[in-house]
Amino acid sequence: MELARLGLGSVSPNPLVGCVVVTDNRIIGEGWHRKFGGPHAEVNALHQVTDSSLLTKSTVYVNLEPCSHVGKTPPCADLIIRKGVQRVVIANLDTNPLVAGKGIEKIRAAGIEVTLGVLEKEGRALNKRFFARMEQGVPYIILKWAESADGYMGHHDSGPVWISTELSRQLVHRWRAEEDAVLVGTRTAAIDNPRLNVRDWAGRNPVRVVIDTALQLSASLHLFDQSQPTLCYNLQRQEERQNLTFVKLEADEFLHALLADLSKRNVGSVIVEGGAETLATFITSGWWHEARIFKSTMELRQGIAAPLLRGLLVDEMDLSGDRLSIYKNPSSRIE
Repeated sequence: MELARLGLGSVSPNPLVGCVVVTDNRIIGEGWHRKFGGPHAEVNALHQVTDSSLLTKSTVYVNLEPCSHVGKTPPCADLIIRKGVQRVVIANLDTNPLVAGKGIEKIRAAGIEVTLGVLEKEGRALNKRFFARMEQGVPYIILKWAESADGYMGHHDSGPVWISTELSRQLVHRWRAEEDAVLVGTRTAAIDNPRLNVRDWAGRNPVRVVIDTALQLSASLHLFDQSQPTLCYNLQRQEERQNLTFVKLEADEFLHALLADLSKRNVGSVIVEGGAETLATFITSGWWHEARIFKSTMELRQGIAAPLLRGLLVDEMDLSGDRLSIYKNPSSRIE
């Protein structure tokens, strides 16, 4: 699982997978899925084994069921069978309908012992993004905001207010590099004019997503500069440009339709960065999985009230003056 995490930000829409090959309590090969379209973890691990004769008495540990279908690469289940390994230990069943037990079935049919469900809960948490898209048909939704000590996100109509510390802002850029998309609402786009790219961290830029139902935002905003893939969800028109797509949706079930469309575009995770109204819409609808909230020591005394969220607190940490609290939605049923 530690190996698998190294692929975060590089393998989506594929899951995070790591693999270790062990003979006589000694690791003889290890690998992880490094890049979408590249070799899978099992391939990288098995190809690292220098003495193939050891494989007939080896155990392959992998956090997700080996694939059984031809995608960007050949089936990993077939490779494991060809190598003649003795045993395979798996954390999670792959709930992709193209796999869904077929890989395990194929490996067992070849006479290889399979153990399923080891550290299953930890494996579900590791691949929460993948399981959300496979099982719910929507990306994994992360709500993120910073609020003052007295519960405000900013002033009314006066531009952005830097509430969080420099370290917290750098962490946000790391998150952007790890997730597939970043979403804001109309008001935040108009007032803050965000770039929604990665500047304080090394990594890819996410897909930018903006909700602008009436198409009232100015074309001069950074969001429309076509510097990185951007989706504008609205009620008015459908249009494709270079790095800029206007997606027309119906008003009924607008938010769910938006999330379903993102899933169809292979967007596996979204950070919702604001504003307060957009965040509240996600909270009220129940369409969120995780919330990351920075609490500053600064007081604003008045302004835009931060959303009210009821969730399960799972972690807290201090960040050079900010307090970061992470909540899970107990109703999401992914982890």
